[in-house]
Amino acid sequence: MSLRRFILKRILSIIPILFGVSLITFALVHLTPGDPIDQMVGVNPHVTASDEAQLRDRYGLNRPLWEQYGVWMGNVLTGDFGQVYSNGRDVSAVIMMRLPETIALGIFGWVFGLAIAIPTGIYAAVKKGQLADDASRFIALSGISIPNFWLGLMLILIGAVTLSLWPVLPPSRQPLYHPYMLWYLVLPGITIGTAAAASIMRVMRTSMAEELNKEYVTAARAKGLPERTVILKHVLRNSLISVVTLAATLTASIVAGSVVVEVVFNWPGLGRELINAINGREINLIMAITLFTGVFIIIANLIADILYAVLDPRIRYD
Repeated sequence: MSLRRFILKRILSIIPILFGVSLITFALVHLTPGDPIDQMVGVNPHVTASDEAQLRDRYGLNRPLWEQYGVWMGNVLTGDFGQVYSNGRDVSAVIMMRLPETIALGIFGWVFGLAIAIPTGIYAAVKKGQLADDASRFIALSGISIPNFWLGLMLILIGAVTLSLWPVLPPSRQPLYHPYMLWYLVLPGITIGTAAAASIMRVMRTSMAEELNKEYVTAARAKGLPERTVILKHVLRNSLISVVTLAATLTASIVAGSVVVEVVFNWPGLGRELINAINGREINLIMAITLFTGVFIIIANLIADILYAVLDPRIRYD
């Protein structure tokens, strides 16, 4: 199978996945008690039952669920994600406003994870069976086991409260590229990248250890090649196949898992906006953020499949 046909096949598989994500999300949102009108009426005791019925009719919330989903899907296919019920803002505008913060947090966590995991994994594989190897496995297990919210709270306690090196809350009215805003990004970035670093480090160590035992490594050493050249030029390339796949998958999980981290650090991204939307039963906003997250995860996995196919052409025939 050619690479172009392989990519096309993967892209076509995205359509039913996105449809399933939207359908399940829509069903789960409507299974929760209450709707946006209940939230709006709850803060205004002067709204009558007649006014409430008119609001539901205006937003189409009194229609059957299948009809509501059909209308929503038809609008999405034209690029219209609807409005926020409470303030009338366009959902697309809200996402575009919060998206840069989430991307910045995800990139920082991803870079932090790779910068820690790959050198540590290589070192642990080279020192297999020694104290450094045991220490790396302990650190990796700890990083995977520690919940994000607990690690975030501990970093706030140590870095912000005790040492006063970072602000407790993000600076207001500052652009994302402002040095003060980037400095605040360190703690949530480390929090969200720790689990990814631990997972990648374990895979890197295992993959490197397997490659180091293969015959071509023995042959390269027999030719008199320096150990550094053998590891970095030959072994590392073959070891990166599994790491690339995992890194792309974890990139998606970093974005999906940023919800908890953004709430802990009060980071103004899509994750915190999603929590606010859930509390306010903002159906359109919940659907849009969930669908966007699903698209991001699918694209990340698609990139992983493509890179895997490039590094190992045999995968195209599976």
